[in-house]
Amino acid sequence: MSLRARASRWRRAAPWLALSLALLPGAASASFLSGEAADTAAMYIAWFSVTVVPIGLIFLFWKLHVLPEKIAEARHHPQKEAIHVLCLLSLAFGGLLWPIAWLWAYVKPVHHRMAYGTERHEDYFHEAGERWQAGKLTDDELVELREELDEMARRAPLPTKLKALRQKVAAALDSAVAAPEAGA
Repeated sequence: MSLRARASRWRRAAPWLALSLALLPGAASASFLSGEAADTAAMYIAWFSVTVVPIGLIFLFWKLHVLPEKIAEARHHPQKEAIHVLCLLSLAFGGLLWPIAWLWAYVKPVHHRMAYGTERHEDYFHEAGERWQAGKLTDDELVELREELDEMARRAPLPTKLKALRQKVAAALDSAVAAPEAGA
């Protein structure tokens, strides 16, 4: 057999030889620690597993279960209190109601708009009023706020705070429209 043939054979066999050597057992060691150090490390790991891990898992479980409520709050869902209650009930029923709360938080409340004239929770209008008073609302947004409050007032009586906000917004818009006309 020529030298080239032997070299070719070794090149083909080398990966298999390396794999078989890698699979051979090396020196066995149960731990990199020994004696008292291993016992101390095991004790700390056990206490960590018994105390910190369950607390962390309970915290994570809680945060996951209030997620639909946070989503509904961020989207100004008009039924966010009901979604909150469903999240709490889901905790009592082992999480079976949680997917319903999740879906409900993302559903656009069409029937609520038909009944009340808005798809948003009352808090949205209070926040918009605060932004308007701080000067952070554009004229177009203010007009949209007034139209939405007017639509809500046509369908159902407004709560006292929203009624007052509607009157303030209407007065501000009426004075803004009257000011350019007076100058002309």
